[in-house]
Amino acid sequence: MIKILPNSIHWLFFITVIATLVLFFLSNKNSNKIMLLLVIWCLVQSVLAYSGFYQDTQTVPPKFILVLIPSTLMIVFGLLPKQRNYSIKNRKIKISTFLHMVRIPVEITLYSLFLHKLIPEALTFEGRNFDILTGLTAPIIGYLYLKNKIGVNVLLTWNVIGLFLVVFVLFNGILSAEFPFQQFGFEQPNVAIKYFPFILLPALIVPIVIYTHIIDIIKLLNA
Repeated sequence: MIKILPNSIHWLFFITVIATLVLFFLSNKNSNKIMLLLVIWCLVQSVLAYSGFYQDTQTVPPKFILVLIPSTLMIVFGLLPKQRNYSIKNRKIKISTFLHMVRIPVEITLYSLFLHKLIPEALTFEGRNFDILTGLTAPIIGYLYLKNKIGVNVLLTWNVIGLFLVVFVLFNGILSAEFPFQQFGFEQPNVAIKYFPFILLPALIVPIVIYTHIIDIIKLLNA
């Protein structure tokens, strides 16, 4: 863990990780096997980050591909016809919308990391990260949809915008990290993702958020 950070930030992020897993579980019926896989994945990435494995950023290819490639493959696998249809069938979209509330504590964590010079300002809501808007509107949109106050088109549009925002932040986070292909943030690189527990942001929370958006969009398009 990063010693210069107050324990409250670490605990806030731990709770956010747990909340993400719980809400993902509640959003999907019959997801015990998936949850087991995600917990194992969390443990593997946590051990690697805690051991300092990702702190060596000069290797080619960068060690961080052990986060990006498996996470991407899990999303792709979940979108294959059989798995996609299973997910859509077992989807509780009225719950999955509320999952995006985890983006509020994520943004608070990111801002705290910026204040402690661990990420660039561009990755916060004071920079070009507008992802907190999805988190703030998630309970409102979720409640209105739950009460049948808004229709499919509104929820679909909200999901598309939310997907764009999280992908935009993801690319900014990668391109500002200390990798050979770093494009900006040289005065203050994104170093936080090399450490436990913040490795779980790109390894777990962001992939779950992206997958949730995509599946909900597909389900809504077929509603």
